[in-house]
Amino acid sequence: MVFDFSSVLEQWPLLLRGALVTLAMTLVSTLLGLLLGIACGWARANGAAWLRFTVGGYIELVRNTPYIVQLFFIFFGLPSLGLHMTAISASVVSLVLNLGAYAAEITRAGIATTARSQIEAAQSLALDRWQIFSRVVLPPALSRVWPSLISQVIIIMLGSAVCSQISTEELSFSANLIASRSFRNFESFIIAAMIYLALAVMVRQFLGWFGPRFIFGPALGKNHE
Repeated sequence: MVFDFSSVLEQWPLLLRGALVTLAMTLVSTLLGLLLGIACGWARANGAAWLRFTVGGYIELVRNTPYIVQLFFIFFGLPSLGLHMTAISASVVSLVLNLGAYAAEITRAGIATTARSQIEAAQSLALDRWQIFSRVVLPPALSRVWPSLISQVIIIMLGSAVCSQISTEELSFSANLIASRSFRNFESFIIAAMIYLALAVMVRQFLGWFGPRFIFGPALGKNHE
């Protein structure tokens, strides 16, 4: 068998566009998904009983159903209720909801390990609940679970390949299209796999650099490396 990568590589604009769409979806879903996860993590740890129950139901629903079913429900099911979305919008919404559920449990684990003495010290300084959470509880909690959150973001990015099933023009969609045009399935998907690998390493390195500098501070990052 003779391999011919040139017929695939000559369609690099299509691969580049797919990679950029994958990165864009990952960026948006990471930002919104982590915010959702933090909010749900706080609700699970400190919310009222009804709020803990509601958030817990959302988390269990997402974590115990296949991602592709969630994606299909949003894209094919919601229109029957009058909620129509484009393929890329449905993809991003599904990624945000999926990441949010997993990030909520990861964040809750970090929040739960906060020493009670730190909270009591903040209360003695007359800080309100929001100040205590945002300044005393959340930064060290995120520093403790940041590697786990990064891994979940990578899983979400790689899982976005499923979005090609609803014709979202991300990287795996591009690889499928090139394979159908060139009949070079092996070459198309091995190149796509290498691009996914490069993207995963790049995103992991970026988030590993970004978190200690802009989210919870370098001192906390060093303490929990």
